[in-house]
Amino acid sequence: MVMRFAIGAVVAAFCLIATASTSSARGPYGSINVGNWKGGAYTNDQSGAFTHCAAGAQYASGIYFAVTIDNKAAWNLGFAHEKWALTVGQAFPIVLTFDGQTPFNLHGVPLGDKLIQVPMPDNSALIAQFRKAKTMTAFTQGQLFQFKLDQTAQLLPTLANCVAKVKQFGVASAGDFSVAVAATKPTAAAAPGSAPAKPERFGNQTGTGFLVSTSGHLVTNQHVVDGCVGDIQGSLTGEAPVKLRLVSSDETNDLALLQAPGTFKEIAVIKDKAIHSGDSVVAIGYPFHGLLTSDFTVTTGIVSSLSGILNDTRFLQISAAVQPGNSGGPLLASSGEVVGVVAAKLNALKFVKATGNIPENINFAIKTGALRDFLDNSVVSYQTSDSKTELKTADIARNARAFTLLISCKAKAPAESAKN
Repeated sequence: MVMRFAIGAVVAAFCLIATASTSSARGPYGSINVGNWKGGAYTNDQSGAFTHCAAGAQYASGIYFAVTIDNKAAWNLGFAHEKWALTVGQAFPIVLTFDGQTPFNLHGVPLGDKLIQVPMPDNSALIAQFRKAKTMTAFTQGQLFQFKLDQTAQLLPTLANCVAKVKQFGVASAGDFSVAVAATKPTAAAAPGSAPAKPERFGNQTGTGFLVSTSGHLVTNQHVVDGCVGDIQGSLTGEAPVKLRLVSSDETNDLALLQAPGTFKEIAVIKDKAIHSGDSVVAIGYPFHGLLTSDFTVTTGIVSSLSGILNDTRFLQISAAVQPGNSGGPLLASSGEVVGVVAAKLNALKFVKATGNIPENINFAIKTGALRDFLDNSVVSYQTSDSKTELKTADIARNARAFTLLISCKAKAPAESAKN
């Protein structure tokens, strides 16, 4: 209890202006109780003036996470931990990702040796994602912190209501600031005895793609962009996302062609000669983007077979590990050339039900024959090579960074699938 009280007192000082003599906050006045979030209104302990409304939650990791809105409608996130030893005023980059969607690059500012403030920009997309999110990750200084979010859709309106009420009536009239969530109105009367219709669910859909032309053409799986609503976005590691144009798609072979604006110097090169069973391969992609890392991941393995499920010769079977989000990424030979497009992993649950055995390291990639036919039919130029030079995995990954993109869009919640 002592630790929680101490951290809560520090969090209460988020929105006070820093002065030569350290200010402190007094409160909370009134109450905010939204899910696990607890808080209220705060004043400057020296002047008594209202400063902000805040609510926070304690996590099992020991981190206290708070959200504040000040008397000028600016909002901030705050993180505190009793074991931290931070340098006050020394800002550092922090990447926030909500439900694995497009990350936001911000800066954390230590207000004390155990407290970080993250000023939030006036960004409607950021606010919308925070209000809808179930999970949030914060990546900074080589560490990834994960948070399960609870009722954030109600939290921000409650904080805003707190600010408005206190500015109008003062802290002396502070009470329960909670805002009730409006009930969703039915669009049509249900037939007697019928089950209520389930509302459509939308989420962020992510995958991987890679550039094949200097004109910005890139390849991914068709299922990565299937069902996308609104803009499809793509981003190279460390760069801002750009809007992608869907050029063509091939549902049969699970391939899609997109185009990014501008020109590119670095593109993937397709291996001219066929790969063989037993050859080493490297898979590059963005699995579980934002939950594991904001960077791409690299896995290695071999070509296990030259055919897929039921002897489908369009596919390679590979042992390199792939996960949801790897789809559409390049499968590279030890020379660094593309030998396939990562497409799917075997559905382990269905396989267990059918055979009683747990599959291991069974994943699939579309062969370059189907890829080249697709590009030829789309009238897109691409480069081929048959280099004999063996590269280290680290060098292959470094080269791939320049042409491998994270692809994301809003889409209807997909049905169960073995695809990633």
